[in-house]
Amino acid sequence: MPEHSQYVTLGVAGELFAAPVSKVQEILDMQPIARLPRAPSNLLGMIDVRGQGVPVLDLRQTLGLPDAADTENTRIVVLTVNGPVDPVTLGLRADRVYEVTVLDSDVLDPPPAVSANWSNHCMLGIGRRNGAFVTVLDLDRLLGDMPDLAAA
Repeated sequence: MPEHSQYVTLGVAGELFAAPVSKVQEILDMQPIARLPRAPSNLLGMIDVRGQGVPVLDLRQTLGLPDAADTENTRIVVLTVNGPVDPVTLGLRADRVYEVTVLDSDVLDPPPAVSANWSNHCMLGIGRRNGAFVTVLDLDRLLGDMPDLAAA
């Protein structure tokens, strides 16, 4: 029996995304976020996670999707990604978290090569879960090149 990779599936703007479970530290309910002056629009601010200040990014804005208000399902996924020098811990605001699961296959389809102007660097590939498309995020490339967050 093949060993399948596990993912945490996230809902954002009606789409299904997945983060490798090995990157996820914990999943938190929404909580007050301390805003930071002159922060990039996708940096919502900081939260306290057991005495550690953790920057929180809005996944919608990071992916270029329209803003939406928090709901009772909104969660902060605390992750560790590989930064330019060291690992970086950060929170990622998602509309909802569904489950820890395996995809239908360990083989991911590559992102479609439809335009040279489209940056698909944030995707490891596209999988399926119960027949539905799941975009597997490349969190190190999407979030790890934000060196200022390590100092936030």
